[in-house]
Amino acid sequence: MINEAMFREYDIRGLADSELDDVVVERVAMAVAAVYVREGKKTIAVGMDGRPSSPRIRERVARTLARYGLEVIDLGLVPTPVVYYAAFRHQLGGAVIVTASHNPSEYNGLKIMLGTAALYGDQVREIYRLAVDGPFPAERKGKVRKQDILPEYLDYIAGNVSFKKKLRVVVDAGNGTGGITAPDLYRRLGAEVIPLFCEVDGRFPNHHPDPTVAKNLQAMIAKVRESGADLGIGLDGDADRIGVVDGQGRILWGDQLLLVYAADILRRHPGATIISEVKASEVFYSEVRRLGGNPIMWKAGHSLIKKKLFEVNALAAGEVSGHVFFHDKWFGFDDAVYAGARLLELLGDTDASLADLFDAIPRVFNTPEIRVDAGDDVKFRVVDIVRDHFRRILPVIDIDGARVKFPRGWALVRASNTQPSLVVRYEADSQEELERIQAQVDEVIRGAIAAAK
Repeated sequence: MINEAMFREYDIRGLADSELDDVVVERVAMAVAAVYVREGKKTIAVGMDGRPSSPRIRERVARTLARYGLEVIDLGLVPTPVVYYAAFRHQLGGAVIVTASHNPSEYNGLKIMLGTAALYGDQVREIYRLAVDGPFPAERKGKVRKQDILPEYLDYIAGNVSFKKKLRVVVDAGNGTGGITAPDLYRRLGAEVIPLFCEVDGRFPNHHPDPTVAKNLQAMIAKVRESGADLGIGLDGDADRIGVVDGQGRILWGDQLLLVYAADILRRHPGATIISEVKASEVFYSEVRRLGGNPIMWKAGHSLIKKKLFEVNALAAGEVSGHVFFHDKWFGFDDAVYAGARLLELLGDTDASLADLFDAIPRVFNTPEIRVDAGDDVKFRVVDIVRDHFRRILPVIDIDGARVKFPRGWALVRASNTQPSLVVRYEADSQEELERIQAQVDEVIRGAIAAAK
């Protein structure tokens, strides 16, 4: 009765009341416990977001893990990165976060860590197989204890981030768990905070909690313009992804924001490695090189980016989707509230406004991510056909899908890790060239889908 489709590339997500009922949650938690016991892990943190179903799921997970001899630290209602902090700072055996991130309120899920690494890919699929068939370890007495780690987390950031310039910031938590930490932290750092939807409400009554979709930022943009704020910081449902607008209400997408951070880091650490992904603008890579840095293009996906960051000892990384990773004065995991604090620090130490920094980024023309329906049984074959077609005539980067380099732009076609679809993005040096590239590649994609069926 367990829906295999819930076990995605990076986590587990499904409808809370039907697909994640108590029986299913218990079986999944038994599978997670089996992995922890097999790997010799002993102490596990558990936290949750603000969805109505989260307390039920969190309690069932915690009690089930303890049934197999594990010591469970119940962190309660906290942003996902606070659970990451507990795992990294205290070198725990793992963590389970009850959250469906920015999914609608009727969904919930589990993000699972083994040590300080997030499970993904085959590791998530193993949880499904174990939940269905076992085997499970022998039961033995563990325990669950509650701990309030928020004061320690906030103290740590406040002790490592500082600025003197007075800044006014609108914070839109989207009624997610970032409202617990972001406003108080930014005030403590010296900013004037204008809170927007910072009361935790897992029904998300004001707007969908995804700050990388323009329509979800409109209330924050209006408040920034109305209040004369220096910037706006938006958070997703569990506060691991950030969206930012400048004082004019213009959106900085994830790769543009990462470039702002990279410029600051490279002033202090010349030659540092900075990682982004295949959907990022060519401007990011060329500007990091111009600034004396070492840019690396890598596969999309926060777990994959984080793993690569540690492999090459990069000082920062980020995705267009708003995941930002700092390995400079931080632990290397993605935390939107911390990323916001670093942005305030950066702006507090320069005479330039965020609008000035945005204006300094070379302008190109690009599309947002475009989703094209393609079944799970054909989407990878479609990408192969597109790659092989263009490779005969143009350079193609194939580390994650096919990024085709045109003389005046590029096109990306890759298979989604989480949906039966292709992810497509285009960029060029003019609107006319953008439309030309898009029309050419769209035609090849249509032919590839027809051929792959």
